[in-house]
Amino acid sequence: MEKSFNDNNGPKPINWSTVISIAIIGLLFFVFGFTTWINAILIPYFKISCELNHAQSLLVAFAFYIAYFVMAIPAAHLLGKVGFKKGIMIGFWIMALGALIFVPAALTRTYGLFLLGLFSIGTGLAILQPAANIYITMIGSKERAAQRMSIMGVCNKTAGIIAPLLLAAAILRPTDTELFKQLPLMDEVTRNAALDELIRRVIVPYTSMAVVLFGLGLIIRYSILPEIDTNNENPALADANSGKTSIIQFPHLIFGAVALFLHVGSQVTGINTIIGYAQSLGLPLLEAKIFPSYILGITMSGFLLGIVLIPKFINHLNVLRVCTTSAIVLTLLFFMVQGQVTFLGHTANLSIWLLVALGLSNSLMWSAIWPLALNGLGRFTKMGGSILIMGLCGSAIVPLIYGYFADHYNPHNAYWVLLPCYIYLVYYAYYGYRVKNWSLKKLETV
Repeated sequence: MEKSFNDNNGPKPINWSTVISIAIIGLLFFVFGFTTWINAILIPYFKISCELNHAQSLLVAFAFYIAYFVMAIPAAHLLGKVGFKKGIMIGFWIMALGALIFVPAALTRTYGLFLLGLFSIGTGLAILQPAANIYITMIGSKERAAQRMSIMGVCNKTAGIIAPLLLAAAILRPTDTELFKQLPLMDEVTRNAALDELIRRVIVPYTSMAVVLFGLGLIIRYSILPEIDTNNENPALADANSGKTSIIQFPHLIFGAVALFLHVGSQVTGINTIIGYAQSLGLPLLEAKIFPSYILGITMSGFLLGIVLIPKFINHLNVLRVCTTSAIVLTLLFFMVQGQVTFLGHTANLSIWLLVALGLSNSLMWSAIWPLALNGLGRFTKMGGSILIMGLCGSAIVPLIYGYFADHYNPHNAYWVLLPCYIYLVYYAYYGYRVKNWSLKKLETV
């Protein structure tokens, strides 16, 4: 019989089983980061090789992240039926299938098949994400949940820094800059042959990814990772939830899901569009490809600060307030401050570096929202985790809105889409997380 743990009785002493469990969850977050942030290079790559506009290329993010919305509730039922470890194995295998779909998609240069493969990878992550986030939230004391999330964030963003660079190294050549210039000048037969060769470069990396994901599923299934018991509440929490019959009766959770929707949507918009934005300012793709890694690098530095500062010097609520407020300031500066600067070997518009700096503001929002939104759910925690994961579809919707405005106006002004996202996040940080009653007559807060 597998071991279980529950944080309802207070902090547990650190032991090797807990340390190994955290390491395993860290591996999961590394995989999340690798398979997620690799899309930053796929978007401009597909835009060229499949001859797409801004909005069409951003369907990469839509197909990937909409799976979280469609599959989050079925994923919760699956985890409830087969348990977390078997559910994680199934999730990895669905991701492996999605990676294999890239093979026929590349052989036929069919963009729709690529989107199906990305949806399959997203579906697998919709199973893995709630399991991993609930694990790391409940494995220790509530006060240190944001700190543990920060550690997971380091794993996630480390993979995010590596992934676009590895894929770029696998599918881009030093001669591609000249190739991209010549494509519009080629006749149809020559251009199609060149594009076929270009797109088929994804076959080897994604086949390799499929093999690794399948193997990881087996490793996790037979690891010492314990099952989580979210059904047994402590007496005080059981009394508080005795009148609750539905997850919808927790407004702070629903508001938290909206907060995650806008947080990940704004974060992914910045990361997945910065290459295209840099190109619109005159930087070549082979130079612009590094900018997503810069964003993820500064985001990881935020996670490292979180590990040191939370909760000894600042609690997760105040961290959320600092992050959301600074995000609004940086967004406004993005539109107000212009001019060329030379930094890290790049001569580029200052606005690009302000977009990079937003990575620091975005870094700790996720880790602060989760414990606030899951607080007090008790037996509703598993479903609550899946509701929060549904918020990840913001990464599908917000970039598409950006793409629409980029096509109809310009890539710079399209970033106005970020401002309302951060305004709501400020609302949640100062008020929304406390709302406990849907009544318009009397909104109870604590």
